[in-house]
Amino acid sequence: MIQFLIDVLTPVFTNMGVSETDVQQYVRSLAGYIYAIVGLFAVAVVVMIAAHWLVKKGTRHVVRFGAGISWILIVTVLANVICFGPMYNNLAPILNGRGSVSEESMAASREIIKETGEEGMALVKNDGTLPLEKGSNINVFGWASTSPIYGGTGSGSASNSGNVDILTSLTDAGFHVNQSLVDMYKEYKPDRNIGGNVVSVFFTDWSLPEPTVDHYTEELMQEAKDFSDTSVIVLSRSGGEGQDVPLDMKAVIDGTYDPKDEVANGNEEYKYFACNYDNNGDYDDFDEGESYLELSNTEEAMIEKVCSEFDNVVVVINSNNPMELGWVDEYDSIGSVILTPGTGATGMAALGEILNGSVNPSGRTVDTYVYDLADTPTYNNYGNFAFNNVEDLKAELTKADVAYQGALPFVNYVEDIYVGYKFYETAAEENLINYEEKVQYPFGFGLSYTTFTQELTEAVDQGDRILVKVSVTNTGDTAGKDVVELYYTPPYTNGGIEKASVNLIDFGKTKQLEPGESEELSFEIAKEDMAAYDARGIKTENGGYVLEAGDYILSIRSDSHNVLDEETIHVEADISYESEKRESDKITAVNQFQDYSAGEVTYLSRADGFANYEEATAPPSEDMYVMDDETKAFVAEKSVAHYDSKKYDNPKDEMPMTDADNGVTAADLTGKDYDDPLWEDLLDQLSVEDMISMVNLGGFQTVAVDSIGKVGTLDSDGTSGLNDWYIGVYGTAYSTELLIAQTWNKELAHRIGEAQGAEYADCRIFGAYAPAMNIHRSAFTGRNFEYYSEDGVLSGHMASNIVNGMATKGVYAYLKHFALNEQETNRCSLLLTYSDEQAIREIYLKPFEICVKNFDGKSLAVMSSFNFIGDRWTGANANLLNTVLRDEWGFRGMVLSDWNGSYGYQNTDDAVRNGNDAMLGFFTAESNQITNTSPTMVLAMRQACKNILYTVVNSGNYTIPDPDADKMPNMTKLFICIDTAVTVVSLSIMAVVLVCYFKKKKKATIEVVPKTEKE
Repeated sequence: MIQFLIDVLTPVFTNMGVSETDVQQYVRSLAGYIYAIVGLFAVAVVVMIAAHWLVKKGTRHVVRFGAGISWILIVTVLANVICFGPMYNNLAPILNGRGSVSEESMAASREIIKETGEEGMALVKNDGTLPLEKGSNINVFGWASTSPIYGGTGSGSASNSGNVDILTSLTDAGFHVNQSLVDMYKEYKPDRNIGGNVVSVFFTDWSLPEPTVDHYTEELMQEAKDFSDTSVIVLSRSGGEGQDVPLDMKAVIDGTYDPKDEVANGNEEYKYFACNYDNNGDYDDFDEGESYLELSNTEEAMIEKVCSEFDNVVVVINSNNPMELGWVDEYDSIGSVILTPGTGATGMAALGEILNGSVNPSGRTVDTYVYDLADTPTYNNYGNFAFNNVEDLKAELTKADVAYQGALPFVNYVEDIYVGYKFYETAAEENLINYEEKVQYPFGFGLSYTTFTQELTEAVDQGDRILVKVSVTNTGDTAGKDVVELYYTPPYTNGGIEKASVNLIDFGKTKQLEPGESEELSFEIAKEDMAAYDARGIKTENGGYVLEAGDYILSIRSDSHNVLDEETIHVEADISYESEKRESDKITAVNQFQDYSAGEVTYLSRADGFANYEEATAPPSEDMYVMDDETKAFVAEKSVAHYDSKKYDNPKDEMPMTDADNGVTAADLTGKDYDDPLWEDLLDQLSVEDMISMVNLGGFQTVAVDSIGKVGTLDSDGTSGLNDWYIGVYGTAYSTELLIAQTWNKELAHRIGEAQGAEYADCRIFGAYAPAMNIHRSAFTGRNFEYYSEDGVLSGHMASNIVNGMATKGVYAYLKHFALNEQETNRCSLLLTYSDEQAIREIYLKPFEICVKNFDGKSLAVMSSFNFIGDRWTGANANLLNTVLRDEWGFRGMVLSDWNGSYGYQNTDDAVRNGNDAMLGFFTAESNQITNTSPTMVLAMRQACKNILYTVVNSGNYTIPDPDADKMPNMTKLFICIDTAVTVVSLSIMAVVLVCYFKKKKKATIEVVPKTEKE
C-alpha cells in the first residue's frame, strides 16, 4: 500500500520540485495514519456490504450512509491530526507565509539593479568603436539577443518576468534595431527551454539554439547592410545549481556526457541533457572535446559571416562563466567587447546607455580571462574522480539510507594558494609562463570612455597598520568613475612559506568625476592581513600566521598585472601570530585541518620557479583512486549506516535543567548579549522535545516553541533576491553576484543589501539563504553566477557590505556554502575535498572570515556545505564550525546544514554535537531521528537552540512589530472553514437520509393501519 502511494505521488510532487527521496520519506513517516484511514475505509465497506444481509431492507441505506459519513468525519479528524501534528511544520509556512513585496520596495530594487548594470558591465576591448551615435541604426546578431541570460537555475534562480531585455535596452537608449533579424531569431526559437521561477537541481538546459549560417540569406544580409554598417553580436552562456559546465559538448549533444559514475541525488533525472541540436544541419555543432565555454560551430559560422560583411562590430558576452575569447582578436572588425553577466530585472537597461555613451562603463573583471581553459592549473583536478575500492562501503550506505546512491568521490585542490591571478602573476614572475600568451584580460581589468591617473600619495607605517592614500584624477574629457585596486607583494624565500607575488588587499571606487576633477581615497591596512599561513610548520610549531621580515611592496594597479604606482614598507623581523594572536582573532589560529585535509596530494609550489608544476597539476595518479583503510574506517564510522551516538557521549556530563517554569520568553532576550545569564533561565524552560524540533526542523523556517513563546519564522532562498519557491513568494530578480562584484563598489553593495532586505522584510521573511561566497576555483563551476570572484578579498568585502545592508532591515543572512564547495559535480556523494590548510585559510575561508569579522549587526547565520574537508563532512566538523568560525573569528549565531537529504552521511546527532545547529529539512529522514538523549546530546542541543534563538530574537522577527501577530493564522482559518464545511455537508446529508427514512417509515405505518381496521 505504502509503495503504491509512493509510486502514485512521486511523479506529481517531483514535478512540483520535491525530490523523489523526500516524497518517499513523507509517505513512510505517515504510514500509521495512512493504514488507519485505509483500515477504517475497509471497515466502512464491510459494514455497507454486511448491511445487505444483517439489516432490514428499509434501513440498509441508512446504515450504509452512516458508515460512509462516519468514515468521512473520522478521516477529517485524522487529516487535522496529521496537518497540525507531523506535517504542521511542512504546511504552516506554505499556508501562513503569504506576504508580498510592496510597490515601493520593488521600485527601489529595479532602480538599484539598473545601477548595478551601469557600474558592473565591463568594457574589455574598445578601439574607438564605442560609444555609438545616439539614434543610429544597429543590426543585432545572435539568437541570445532575443533571449538573454538574466540569472541561473536552482536556489539562486529568479523570475524572468518583466525583465528588461537587450532589444528593449537598445531601443530605450534611442537605437533603431533591424526588425528582420529579430523576427528571424524569434521564429527560429521563441525562448529558452528553462526560465522563470525554475528551481531545479536535476537538469540544466545547455542548448545553444543558434541558427545555422544558411538562415543568413543573401537578401537578409543585404537588407542588414543597407540598414546599418554597425552590428552587435550577442552570445550567452547559462549556469545553475546541481551541475557543472560541460567539458565536452559533443558528448552532451550525443547524450553520452555524464561526469558522474553514478547518480548523486538518488534521482535518475539528475543527468546532463541538451536539446534542439537536431536543427543544425549535417555537421556537429561542437567538435570532440570542446567545452560549453568555447564557441559552437554554428556561432563561429555566424561570427565569420558578420565580421566579413561589417566593419564595425561590437560583441556582447552575456555569460555566467568566463568564456574563451581569443577569437575576438582575430577579427579586425570587432572593435569592442563588453561583459554583461546575468543582469536580473533591470540591469540590462544599462547596455544601451553604455553603447550610446550616456553611461561611462566602470566595471572590472572579477576573474582572469585566459586563452585556453584546458591549460589552467585546476583543469585536470576538477570534476569527477571516484574511489575504486569502496564497493563494500557503498553497499552498506545504500542499504542504510534510501537517499544514498552516490559515487564516493574525491577532488584535489592541487593548485594550493595559486588560484586565478595569483598563479598567473606569480608564474610570470618566476618565468614559468609568458603572461601575454596565457592571459587575455587580467583580473581587475576594465576600460572607460575617459582616462584617469592614480597616484599613491601616502603610505605611512603606523606600527600594526599602514595608512594609504590614493589620489585619482579624471584626465579625459568625459565624466566617469574609476576603481582603485591596492595590492601587496610580500617577500618570498625559495622553498619557504608559499606566497603569491600579487595579492589584492583592498579596493575602492571613486564618485563620478568630471573632467579634471580629483578625489582622494584612503585605506587603512592591517599588517596582519599580509601575513601568510604556515600550514607546514616551516616557521611555526603548530601552524599559524607569520608576517616574515623583509620588504612589502604596496602597489596600486589598473588590474592585477599593470602597476600604476607603488611604495615599500619594511618589516624588520618576523612576526609570528602563533604565540600572540592576530588583533582581529579571538584566539590564536593554529592548524585545524592539515592532518586530515592535505591527504597524500602533491601541491603546487613556487619553489625553484614552480619546478613541480607538471607533477602537481597532472590528473590524479592511480593510487589516488584507492581510499586508504584509515579513511574508509572513519567515513564508515561517521556514516548513517554505522554511526554510534553513544560512542561520543561524555560520562562526566550532567543532564541540564529542562521543562522549568521561569516565566521567561524569547522576546525577553532581544538585544541581550550572547553571554547574558538570562539565557540560562530561558533554555531551562525547553523540553527535550522542544530541542529536537528546533534542531531538526530547519527547512525554510525555525519552528514555534510554546514553552518559551518563540514564534515560528520564515527563511528563504536566494542569492538573486527573494526566491521562496517553497511558499510561492517571489521578489524582484537581482543581478547575479558576478555582476555585482564587477562593480567593485562596496557602497553600492551595501545599498543592494538594503534593497534586498526591504523585500524580505515586506514578506516578514527575515532569514535569507544568501549570499553565496565560494571561490571561482574553475571557470566550469555551475554556480559561479552565485559566487563573486576568484579572489577571496574582493568576494569578502562585497558580500560583507550586502550582509550589513540586509541587517539594517532586520534580515539575517546565511553565509554559504561553508566551506570548499567549489564544484557541483558529486557534491552530495561524500565528496572528499583535499586541500592544504594554507589554501583553505587564505583562499576559501577568506570571504567568510571578512564577513564575520566586519559584521556590524547582531543577527547572522551560516550555511554549511554538502562536501567533506578531507574525511570529515563540513556539517559535522567542529574544527570548522566551532574552533575557526566561533572561537577564532567570534561568530555568534546559528549554523544550518545545506539541504538535508541524508545522502548516507548527514545525521542530526553528529551535526549538532559538532557545531551545526539545525538541519535544512523537515524531520523525515531516518538520520534525523534522535534516539540518544544522553546528557551530552541534550547539552549539545541546548547550545544549538541558544544559537538559533540568538539569531532569531535579534532579527526583524522580534525587532520589527508584526501587524498581523494577533490575527488567527491562515492555516487555522482554512481548516476551520474546511472542517465546518465537511461537517455541515456530512451531517446535512445524514439528516436528509434520516428524514427520508422516517418519512418513508411513517408512510408505511399509515398505509398498514387502515388495512388492519378494515379487517
